[in-house]
Amino acid sequence: MSDISSIHDDWSDGQRLLAEFLGSAGLVAVVVGSGIMAERLADGNVAIALLANSLATGAGLVALILSFAGISGAHFNPLVTLALAVRGACPWPRVPGYAIAQITGGLAGMVVANLMFDHAAWEISGKIRTGGGQWLSEMVATCGLLLTIHGVSRHQSAWTPFAVACYVTAGYWFTASTCVANPAVAIARAWTDSFSGIRPVDVPPFLLAELAGCLAALAVMRALDPKSAKRQLGKTLATLGAQTPAELALGAPRTTPAELALGAPRTTPAELALGPPRANP
Repeated sequence: MSDISSIHDDWSDGQRLLAEFLGSAGLVAVVVGSGIMAERLADGNVAIALLANSLATGAGLVALILSFAGISGAHFNPLVTLALAVRGACPWPRVPGYAIAQITGGLAGMVVANLMFDHAAWEISGKIRTGGGQWLSEMVATCGLLLTIHGVSRHQSAWTPFAVACYVTAGYWFTASTCVANPAVAIARAWTDSFSGIRPVDVPPFLLAELAGCLAALAVMRALDPKSAKRQLGKTLATLGAQTPAELALGAPRTTPAELALGAPRTTPAELALGPPRANP
């Protein structure tokens, strides 16, 4: 989940797409497979099943990101790729290919997980996940995931795999939707009738909520951009340094933004009219 611009040119576009396919397949296989195993072993205890599912997903994310980050950036998520492209960290021509690789990889991982646990390769999920709370959860989960990737990769890039894994693991518990936050994963989970499934009719609202979360994250990133802060500071100083027509008519010397920043006193029209202060006899 790093900027593509930082990846070595030793890898071809085909290899990058293959890495995204395999990483997305692995991610969905971990989510679906661990969900099936957890449900079987938990003996009806949903909390234990969710704990096992979330821990397995977090551990799998660390392994997958570390494995493929140097090749493709380890996005595994169309919205991560989209956000990087908007921020100028991913070439736009690569976005469609990455998205296709991520979605098809997710479907492949779902099939493998189903078959490993003697399910049919393709199933229609009956797990109901709908309502305002679910949609708000997906918006919050997606926004938080993208902000985590953005912030950690800029300042502590070596910790990005662990930060992402921790966020997703926590998201299983603090969101009502269990932090899907990934269109490729949401689409794949519609075709497994298991613990982690999502009813197909509930997937489109999930995708819209995730997109809304992505847009919110981009807005926050822009607000926190140091360049934007510097531009705003420059505008503020320029405004403070401007003089009124009355001051110009009276010949008041102009105080520059640099002088204001240094704390230089500003001469008022009243002070000019009274003249310089007289010395005591």
